[in-house]
Amino acid sequence: MTPKIWIRIEGALGFLLSLIIYLHLDFNMLVFFICLFLPDLLMLGYLVDNNVGAFFYNLGHVFVFPLILFLLAAITTRQIFIMSGLIWSAHIFLDRMIGYGLKYVEGFKITHLQKLD
Repeated sequence: MTPKIWIRIEGALGFLLSLIIYLHLDFNMLVFFICLFLPDLLMLGYLVDNNVGAFFYNLGHVFVFPLILFLLAAITTRQIFIMSGLIWSAHIFLDRMIGYGLKYVEGFKITHLQKLD
C-alpha cells in the first residue's frame, strides 16, 4: 500500500474513533455536525493571499490545538474542552481521509499529502 492510502485509512479510523468517543460521552450530535466544518472558515485567509491563507488554514488543521483542548479537559474536567477537541480532531481526520493536507504557500491545492486536482 502507498503512503497516501495509509494516511486515508488513518484518517478514517481517527474520524471514527473521535465520533465513537463523542457518542459514548453522550454529547449532542447536532452540535457535532454544526461545528464539524468550522475549521474550514480559516480558508477565508485565501481572500487576502496564499501566505495568509496557508497560515490560517494550517492553524485550523494541525493536531496541536485539539491536543491542547484535551489537556485542558484533563486539567479542568470541563466537558466543553473534550467536546471541542473531539469535533476538531474529527474534522482534521476527515480531511486526511479524503486527501486534504496542510497547505503550502504556493497555492491551496498544494498540500503536504499531495497536489490536488
